[in-house]
Amino acid sequence: MKGKDSKGAYPNKNSKVVPITLMFMVLCGFSFYLGGIYCSEKNRFFKKDTAPLIHGHKDTATAVAPLQIKAVNFPECGLEFQDYTPCTDPKRWRKYGNYRLTFMERHCPPVTERKQCLVPPPNGYKPPIRWPKSKDECWYRNVPYDWINNEKSNQHWLKKEGEKFIFPGGGTMFPNGVGAYVDLMQDLIPGMKDGTVRTAIDTGCGVASWGGDLLNRGILTVSLAPRDNHEAQVQFALERGIPAILGIISTQRLPFPSNSFDIAHCSRCLIPWSEFGGIYLMEIHRILRPGGFWVLSGPPINYENRWRGWNTTAAEQKSDLDKLKRLLTSMCFKLYNKKDDIAVWQKSLDNTCYEKLTPSSYPPKCDDSLDPDSAWYTPMRSCITVPNPRFKKLALKSTPKWPERLNVAPERISVVPGGNAGVFKHDNSKWKNRVKHYKSLLPALGSDKIRNVMDMNTLYGGFAAALVKDPVWVMNVVSSYGINTLGAVYDRGLIGSNHDWCEAFSTYPRTYDLLHLDGLFTAESHRCEMKNVLLEMDRILRPAGYAIIRESTYFIDSIATLAKGMRWGCQKHDTEYNVGKEKLLICQKKLWYSKQSSNDEIKSSF
Repeated sequence: MKGKDSKGAYPNKNSKVVPITLMFMVLCGFSFYLGGIYCSEKNRFFKKDTAPLIHGHKDTATAVAPLQIKAVNFPECGLEFQDYTPCTDPKRWRKYGNYRLTFMERHCPPVTERKQCLVPPPNGYKPPIRWPKSKDECWYRNVPYDWINNEKSNQHWLKKEGEKFIFPGGGTMFPNGVGAYVDLMQDLIPGMKDGTVRTAIDTGCGVASWGGDLLNRGILTVSLAPRDNHEAQVQFALERGIPAILGIISTQRLPFPSNSFDIAHCSRCLIPWSEFGGIYLMEIHRILRPGGFWVLSGPPINYENRWRGWNTTAAEQKSDLDKLKRLLTSMCFKLYNKKDDIAVWQKSLDNTCYEKLTPSSYPPKCDDSLDPDSAWYTPMRSCITVPNPRFKKLALKSTPKWPERLNVAPERISVVPGGNAGVFKHDNSKWKNRVKHYKSLLPALGSDKIRNVMDMNTLYGGFAAALVKDPVWVMNVVSSYGINTLGAVYDRGLIGSNHDWCEAFSTYPRTYDLLHLDGLFTAESHRCEMKNVLLEMDRILRPAGYAIIRESTYFIDSIATLAKGMRWGCQKHDTEYNVGKEKLLICQKKLWYSKQSSNDEIKSSF
């Protein structure tokens, strides 16, 4: 009562101040909200703690003097670095444990050990053979490794003829060629013929013959294999013009969101699916779309007729198959079809099966403490990732067929701040105009001179969608430090990866014909040193390859300076609408050979 009396004793003082204060706070909040709506579209999709340190970016760049840096000429790396993959470097493997092949995962060197030099091509390197001829052959000097040729000669993975490697489409499980193998698979999965199945992942891909064959059938595959000392599987795949990425299912999640792929494939990939509590298969389950298919050929499938060639016994293989069947059933997979060497399981179409799981079930359902789409350096867990019931159209049966799905606003766009069907439609239209302008400046884009393309910081995959009728494939990269829009990219029937550009990408040198970026330095310059990002671009870009750099005028001149030091030739252009606050830099990397190899040739001639 005393408090009430005291409060009522000062009506003129408090009754006016409080409403005024509240009104002031509301107006401030509303102003902040409006400012958020009208800020740069690209910068909205990065975390709040990643706001650029410089305030003159994108919207205010014209008010700030452009960044200027001193000219620099980068030295050549030694010839021994011609296949340098910084984060999967075999020279550093001994530092890491053998448990579950952890040493083959990403282990990036500290900043003090990063190479700030230009990676040379192999001696005798030639511009790659153009697509589609490249699918069947490549220059031997570009990937000068005979191990697979020598070890797998009876399986017809590849063979050396003169100056070339020829890829006849064979494989351990493809005795009649990959075409016949996929024909059988299509008979088992009719959805592979009518556009239902669009995105695929091949674990332990060999030289990516499976993924290469699927391209002709309208199915886009990410071929996955680890870095090793001899086989260079991913390097062969990319040299052929087939999508591929370095990676291994070990202890960390693959850099893809949940519910992404329509089909996952393993053809004697030697992954011990039933071991370690089935954790490897749980990762496949996570990235596979509801109703998606898991295809297995090789041990223990068809063990009755195959076990003699597997250095095992029929009893051991039967036991392995029984374990695998029990594990798949416990994870809500159902056997969909089987014939000869191929078995197909289907992930549950909805959550009905998962709702029957109890706390004592094994493997258990994952709790909600970890985002199922979190994939960058995220440990795998021994639990089942249940699809979010909020999304009703994730299931393969509910997803529009290809190519219709490319231009349908993905359901997962709703998780993006401000994302909706109208924004998606505008983004599509914007990128069609931009790509039309790019082609007027770079005639090679859309021709057979460009095959492997990377969009280094995509949003919804608009750049890739605008190129879908050209003879290219696009790796869409979404920042691991921003809003994860990669699920929406996969929903469109496109492929991509999460990545942090402060580190090296999971690929070999000389694997992309074109790199495209839109405001990457504006968004990430406070975290990633510009010089290191450009050196990484040089590492993965093929000689004579191109870069389209769309950036704030604040950065564009300094980028051109560094590019010149990397032996790139660049030209600055206006954007399609001649917007003053940003410019285009179109660059071409020069083909050069190591001075070390030239000196070695001179010495050998005496």
